[in-house]
Amino acid sequence: MKTTLSELLDVVYRFYPRGVHKIQRIYVPPGDPVWEDTEEHRRLVEAANRGRAEYPTWEAMIHRMYERYGLQNESLNLFAGGVQPAYSARIYRPRDFEPAPSLSTRASLSFHVSLLGPYYGIHSRGEPDEIPAAVAEEIEATYPGYQPIPPEFGDEVVPDVDMDGVLMGEATIYVCLFSDVWTLVDP
Repeated sequence: MKTTLSELLDVVYRFYPRGVHKIQRIYVPPGDPVWEDTEEHRRLVEAANRGRAEYPTWEAMIHRMYERYGLQNESLNLFAGGVQPAYSARIYRPRDFEPAPSLSTRASLSFHVSLLGPYYGIHSRGEPDEIPAAVAEEIEATYPGYQPIPPEFGDEVVPDVDMDGVLMGEATIYVCLFSDVWTLVDP
């Protein structure tokens, strides 16, 4: 089934309030809405709680992949009470031009499994190898029914959403569904 932009925006707006800045209550006039008091934020917290409860599935997948690739799990902050919209990890590849590749690596691919809907994303620098396809295969085997966000929609700006690390008017669908960790790997 093909995902539409409208469906993705519906998911975003289910978990992020429109037009409400994410600032502390002391900076808001009495009676004005505060991000943490919204129904959308409550749903985001519930999704993060589900993510904590279902973490063993993610952890098992990460361990299988760790055996093949050097990777860093970016999802550990869920256990510190973090409210993240996805599990995230980065794969580090050796630099091709370095004499000792094991000593010189760079994050060249990140992947994410959303806690907000049946979506995943792979953000790669585009090295010509099998890693993105292998990661997609592993995600789809671990999370049946999950599908990638079409690239033509992922970079679509959601103009009226504010979130950690991204100002209102700058958040994309990728960032809303996967977190600002999406931006740590430039293609």
